[in-house]
Amino acid sequence: MKVAAVQLNVGEFKDKNIAKAVHFVKDAIANGAKAIFLPEVFNYRGPLDKKILGEISEKIPGPSLTPFLELAKKHRVFIVAGSIYEKIPKSSKVYNTSVVINDYGRIVSRYRKIHLFDAVVVDRVVKEAQNFSAGKTAVIAPFGSMKLGMTVCYDLRFPELYKKYGKKKCEVISVPSNFTYETGKAHWEVLLRARAIENLSYIVAPNQCGDSSTGVAAFGNSMIIDPWGGILARASTDREEIIFAELQREALEYTRAILPSILR
Repeated sequence: MKVAAVQLNVGEFKDKNIAKAVHFVKDAIANGAKAIFLPEVFNYRGPLDKKILGEISEKIPGPSLTPFLELAKKHRVFIVAGSIYEKIPKSSKVYNTSVVINDYGRIVSRYRKIHLFDAVVVDRVVKEAQNFSAGKTAVIAPFGSMKLGMTVCYDLRFPELYKKYGKKKCEVISVPSNFTYETGKAHWEVLLRARAIENLSYIVAPNQCGDSSTGVAAFGNSMIIDPWGGILARASTDREEIIFAELQREALEYTRAILPSILR
């Protein structure tokens, strides 16, 4: 399966961000991708407070996902729609939710980010729990003839979640991200490769890039990694772009035959 990871630098204008993501997905389809992965919060990256969250959050499906349902159905492709801000009834907080759309244009799985980012990045305090509620369950999505384990960004630092997917023999794990520049230059590559190696799974990790109005820059360097930890494709640090790679079942099975005890 040829897959694409879309690297974006989105801002505060939700409609503009959605239109940009649609453009990149169409480009990926035109280049033969059968599955397209978008980054975390592809529909809005900017300041957050209760008022803004009320304006940008939505039910699923909503305006951020509808165009991708149509594209997936028309072109018979899978789309892993990074993440969006999902409304929670009777709450001022939202879920950070990743959605898998199958090649019939149907939402088949949704994963709510479990591990919320809490850090100090270049003297700026980031506490996602102020605006987000944590998800509670791991989610495995049907992905053609394969299984897709779903994660989002900061989950990457918690290998026990990935091990659940490894034990279930997931062939692919998605990591849509808005990984910061400062933490990314230190840990992004090594963590992605480790999660692939530990679980003998393909990793597809589309990231945001560039500065944002919040003052926290994203690292870019979106990656597609094979089950042996090899980097199949890597994006730049600061440019919007699409990277492509072939996920090959034969390579996956060969790798798992070498180290069968890992997934027992």
